[in-house]
Amino acid sequence: MTALIQTIDTPDGALTILADARQRVLASGWSADHAQIVARVHPSLRPDGIAEGATDAAGAARAYYAGDLSAIDGVVVRQHGTELQRAGWEALRRITPGSPLTYSEFAVELGSPQAVRAAASICARNAPALFVPCHRVLRADGTLGGFAWGLEVKQRLLAREAVGVG
Repeated sequence: MTALIQTIDTPDGALTILADARQRVLASGWSADHAQIVARVHPSLRPDGIAEGATDAAGAARAYYAGDLSAIDGVVVRQHGTELQRAGWEALRRITPGSPLTYSEFAVELGSPQAVRAAASICARNAPALFVPCHRVLRADGTLGGFAWGLEVKQRLLAREAVGVG
């Protein structure tokens, strides 16, 4: 399978998007390093070849940054994981912009209130960042916690969503 990779400029830095031949986002993140993005894809989904080209998701990302925070909601993603991970990634997409959850609240959303560590792991293993908004989950005390693309990016995403402005 050949995939497309595209890097766009955003207020948070370069955002690179890797999409399969059907335009499903396999991975994305705030880096111009293509190898770093490809490395986030589960080995079973890693493409045989990659070509630079336009992705449908880039338009949604640009719209998000222009202030349409719901533009990313319709982007189709593809990830490989356990049943709990897949349910978690779907649940992340239901978190309302500007209303982040704590890891404990996210675990409740998953139907496993005691699975706080699993909830954190679901966020950490999320490959299509932005389109599956793992940045919307915080520590119990409201602090940022971790984020693969840096806490500054996470903070700016949350601040943008809090005011609803791109």
